[in-house]
Amino acid sequence: MFQLQTRTPQRWLEVVFADFDAFLIDHTLCERKASAMGMSLVAKYPDRDLILEPLIAFAREELEHFHIMFKVLVRRGLRLPGDSPDAYVNGLRKALPHDHEHLLLDRLLVSAAVEARSCERMQMVCEALTEPELRQTYLELTRAEARHHALFFRLAERYYPAELVRERARRLFIAEAALLERLPLRPAMH
Repeated sequence: MFQLQTRTPQRWLEVVFADFDAFLIDHTLCERKASAMGMSLVAKYPDRDLILEPLIAFAREELEHFHIMFKVLVRRGLRLPGDSPDAYVNGLRKALPHDHEHLLLDRLLVSAAVEARSCERMQMVCEALTEPELRQTYLELTRAEARHHALFFRLAERYYPAELVRERARRLFIAEAALLERLPLRPAMH
């Protein structure tokens, strides 16, 4: 399993807590998108029996996370906006050469990278929170993100050689670090 090549700067936390409501809204949308992505992979690859059950479980767990975060928003009097493009996720998708033969692998690795970065950032938020209930929520979500990061690597290795998974993951995580350098810091998960 590959690790992030760079850490999120502490300045990011300052940006997050300067507009924490915006961050919470973005995080909630990310959970919904993660659930949809899991089910999208199920719909696109119904013949890949070895990954269907874990992806369905992942999508259900992410949907539960969306519901948890939605309730946080409701308690704060916040509303969900419509979706908007995510420059981080779109940048990751462009980082690997997409060929039909490795498209599933690339999708799984991009998901692994997103989950890894989300885990790191949720941990940062968790450590900075002073509200006990919200801090506990973020602790539980951080643990789930760590499991999800590893899940996508395991799923990739069910259909692709470990050497290929490692090489493409290495290239993706290097590109992910460079992408973070280019993107502005904002009160968002990515």
